[in-house]
Amino acid sequence: MSDVHEGNDSEMMGELTDVFCDPDNPVEVRFQDVSAAAYKIKGGIIKTPCSKSTISRLLDMEVYFKKEFLQVTGSFKERGARYTLKMLSKEQQEKGVVAASAGNHALALAYHGRELNVHITVVMPIIAPLMKVSMCEQYGATVIVKGADINESRSYAMKIGQEKNLLYVNGYDHPHILAGQGSMGLEIYDQVKDIDAVVCPVGGGGLITGTALAIKTLSPSTLVIGVESERCPSFTKSMEAGKPVYTPSLSTLADGLAVPMIGVNAFKTAAPLIDKMVVVRNKH
Repeated sequence: MSDVHEGNDSEMMGELTDVFCDPDNPVEVRFQDVSAAAYKIKGGIIKTPCSKSTISRLLDMEVYFKKEFLQVTGSFKERGARYTLKMLSKEQQEKGVVAASAGNHALALAYHGRELNVHITVVMPIIAPLMKVSMCEQYGATVIVKGADINESRSYAMKIGQEKNLLYVNGYDHPHILAGQGSMGLEIYDQVKDIDAVVCPVGGGGLITGTALAIKTLSPSTLVIGVESERCPSFTKSMEAGKPVYTPSLSTLADGLAVPMIGVNAFKTAAPLIDKMVVVRNKH
């Protein structure tokens, strides 16, 4: 049975260090890592279609959509989650892992944790959708509802990891997460011939990092374009600054992309590979 615990915001712990996401020593993920991840997870991840869209006619170009919503939990997050869990040591598998997430990362870990017999603890902010909290419970995760926002939830999750000696899994910057997300890029390359550009939504940077690494290695002439909301253009601001910088986040329809501080490993790996960042207005 899973447990749901509610916490008091006043009990929040201070920011702790994630050794896998060190700003002073960022990790550059390699194409070999993506290839290894794709092989390791292929038995537990759906190879989703990348089919031509009917809007191609309206835009006078061929547009294809990679349909990651067809994964069991509805997002690409399963790729990195499964690879990270597959790469745990025997001791880590027995102890389990901890993460902070408002939804998709938590769901992905909970589902694949059940499939791989690894116990998952997720700290979710009070703003997390009740349906996603409930689904994590159903997959057998221990769910702790604590924190006004994801930053507070992350601090508490890292504190739990420290106290219980559990691996903390950053949902958009752990090196294995980045490598796992790259498997989507490999599939796109196989599914769409002579591709001119890949357009990728950007939040913390995990998806575009893995995708850009796969695409640029196999097809250097293919453009990789990132898209962010004007309400939180954190990757764009970081590209301009030449390093990850904090970007205030405002309310946006694309709530899953509102990450004020992008991943340091994601930036180290993806910044040289991204051809263009596009910031779109919220009404679009």
